[in-house]
Parts: sequence; C-alpha cells; structure tokens
Amino acid sequence: MTKELAGGPLIESVEARAYRIPTDGRQGDGTFHWSATELLVVHIRAGGEVGWGYSYTGALAGAALVRDTLAPSVMGSRAMDLPSLWRHMNQALRNTGRPGLGLMAASAMDVALWDLKGKLLNAPLSTLWGNARAGVPVYGSGGSTTYTDEQLQTQLADWRQLGLSAVKIKLGISLEEDLRRVELARTAVGPDVDLMVDVSGAYDARTALKLIQQVQHLDVGWLEEPVSSDNLDALHWLRDRAPAGMAIAAGKYGWCGLYFRRMLQAQAVDVLQADATRCGYTGFMQAAHLCEAFQLPLSAHGAPALHAALCACVPNLIHVEYFHDHVQLENQLFEHLPQVRNGKLWPNRERPGHGLAFCAEKAVPFQV
Repeated sequence: MTKELAGGPLIESVEARAYRIPTDGRQGDGTFHWSATELLVVHIRAGGEVGWGYSYTGALAGAALVRDTLAPSVMGSRAMDLPSLWRHMNQALRNTGRPGLGLMAASAMDVALWDLKGKLLNAPLSTLWGNARAGVPVYGSGGSTTYTDEQLQTQLADWRQLGLSAVKIKLGISLEEDLRRVELARTAVGPDVDLMVDVSGAYDARTALKLIQQVQHLDVGWLEEPVSSDNLDALHWLRDRAPAGMAIAAGKYGWCGLYFRRMLQAQAVDVLQADATRCGYTGFMQAAHLCEAFQLPLSAHGAPALHAALCACVPNLIHVEYFHDHVQLENQLFEHLPQVRNGKLWPNRERPGHGLAFCAEKAVPFQV
C-alpha cells in the first residue's frame, strides 16, 4: 500500500454553516423551553469527495469555532487518519473549552470526517465498522410538557401506528402533574407498550424518589435524568432504590470516554446514553466499548438519522431515540433517510458514508 493510500488524500477545505429551524410549536421539558432547533452543518473536502456532518448546538458560535479553531487544526492532514484528527481537534480546544460548544462543534466535524472516509473508500460506514444487526430498534420520544392532553395522546397514537413498542414523555413539572401525565400516557398506549419518562434533571434526589414511588404501579420501565446527570452520587442513590424493571438512564450530555467512564465507575446508571452530536462518532464508539467492559447496555440520544448506521454496528445497543423535533427537521432538510419499519430504523446501505444527503437549497431560509 502506498503512503498516499495509507493516510488518504489531504484535507483541502472545511466549511461550516449555521441554521435555526422553527419547531411545530413551543416545546418544553422539566428545565427548558424552546421554539427552534439550531443546526451546525460542516462540509469537509478531500480527494474529490465531500463528507458532511452536523450537531445541534449554538449554531452561529459553533460555526465560528469551526472556522477559527478547529478547521486550522486539520487542514492539510490525511483525511483517513481519524484518531489523529480527533486528537488534534481536542488539543485545539484546550484554551477555548472542550465540554459543551467546543465538542459539539468537533462532533459535527468528526461525523463529517467519518462520512468522508466512507466516500473515499466507496463503502457505507456500517460496512467499515461491521454490522451487529440489520435494523436498529427505536422508541418514540417527545411528549413535551407544553402539550395539551389531546396533543400528547395524538403523538402517542402516531408512534403506535409506526409500530413502535416503546414511547417516552417528558416530566418535571410537579409531582402531581407528572403523575397525571404518566397515567394519561399509560391509558393512551395500553399495557403492551413500554413507557419511558424523562425528568431532564428537574428534581433533587428525594423528590425524584417520590416520583419513582408514585409511578411504580404504572409499569414505568425507564427513568431518564431524575436528577442532574452531573450528580453521580444522587443517581447511584436512586438506582439502589428504584424497583426492579425501572432503569435509571443518563449520559446524553457526555463529551468523551472520560465522562462516560466516570459515570459507569460511579454505578450511576442501568443504561448509559450517548449522543454523537455531542461526542462525535468517535466518542460514541468509546462509550460503546466502555459499556461492553462494564456489561451495561447503551442507548442513543436523539438525531436518529445520524445514529442509524453507527448503531447498527454496536453490539450492546438497545435502541435509538426517535425524537419528534429531530425527525421533523430531518424530514425537512435531509434526503436518503433511514426508514422505520416494524419498530426499527433501517440504515441506507446503498450509499457510502453515513448515507445521508443535506438539502442545502431547502435550508437557505433557515440560515443564520
């Protein structure tokens, strides 16, 4: 193999653009409300191919960070040397700050670099990584705290019609209102659908324990971020007190392997979450390997189109979040999306890289 093939062609250009796409109404959870989704899109060119990736972040600031800090750290490097490129990007963020905006911008670039590698090799990423499954299980997610009862019931019914066997709603308003919403959701989906809830870190440990006790009879099988994901001691305390069959989940704000290792070492979760828009494909695979070592399952947070090919290759993955806002955006601006059939997301294996295409012309009205 020649030196050129070993490391691939040199990176020639990096472009970043920011978009703000309105949601279909005001959305909310236990700690935050929003009416738009911000999208950072990165295109990287090398060897006559262009890879692209994205993340959900402070898009304008993220685009500036890509242009001014991250792009110079990879320009002129070999496009195939992804471990080296990941290291260079993380080093470039040292004085700027890695967690948060820094790594979300780096994650968009990491996804673009993996997509570029697949295109240079004319192979789907699922082929490069090796498939663990054909279809990836998904669960319906939304259930905004701003929804009326009718809106919540309609969304739950739509997920059932898609053949999804698990659904998740948002809580964190008050214990009384949370119980009412869980009862409403259980009535809407019936006894045969797995019911999941996300508190978004809205409660302290003792309030979260009261929530566990009052929804236990409704067969809630998943409790996400009952307290802040940074409070590992409280997560561990709640995990010890939760009933069998109710999984404590967190980790969706993880930035790198070190973050995930600390959470697993603290025995803070029954299921670890990871989000490739925050830790890149590279960080997600680090989380997957750590979960294998700790013998715990992994779940992908949000961005179902981005995660489809990746999660087809993770042996211990249990599902991908089919999040309402992100699905809406993907259908607006992306092409060649993975399809949902029989409760699973089926990656597009006919196209190289992650298989997605970004519709730049459709996105123009949303550019900021």
